[in-house]
Amino acid sequence: MHTTSSLLAELDVLPARWEVQGTLDAPVASVAALLLAVTEGRVGDDNLLVLARAAAARQGAMTVVAGSGDGAYRAELAGSVEPVEIQVDLARSRVAVQSWYAGVHAATACPSGTRVIHRVHRVLPDHPGFAAGIAEIDLRARMARDLRQVLDVIADRLGC
Repeated sequence: MHTTSSLLAELDVLPARWEVQGTLDAPVASVAALLLAVTEGRVGDDNLLVLARAAAARQGAMTVVAGSGDGAYRAELAGSVEPVEIQVDLARSRVAVQSWYAGVHAATACPSGTRVIHRVHRVLPDHPGFAAGIAEIDLRARMARDLRQVLDVIADRLGC
């Protein structure tokens, strides 16, 4: 397991293996406020939105707990699955997540408002969540579907 405080730094030096993106007609600050919202408590549309549609979160079995500081958190799951590492970088409008994959969601300004990019930099095939995670659908298609769900929630909240 990698130390959460260096998760973003670790991923910054790795090339993206897969990338998907979408845009919203809203200011970066408004989009980032929802995309990067992570606090202690149950995962859902208002807390760690990027994982709100994960099976464990939908079943109410994923909870965020404080990590080692510097925007670091853990999402703990019921059962024997290792916790998910999370690091939020408010200054650069990014959130990194590591479970069976390690990836970053980032919000940046674009001519039509805000572009949200999700990049996966690393996949951990020995992680217990790996087989179930990619067996049902290929990773890029899953990323595109998951990002669309995140953007739909943000668009609904912001009325755009």
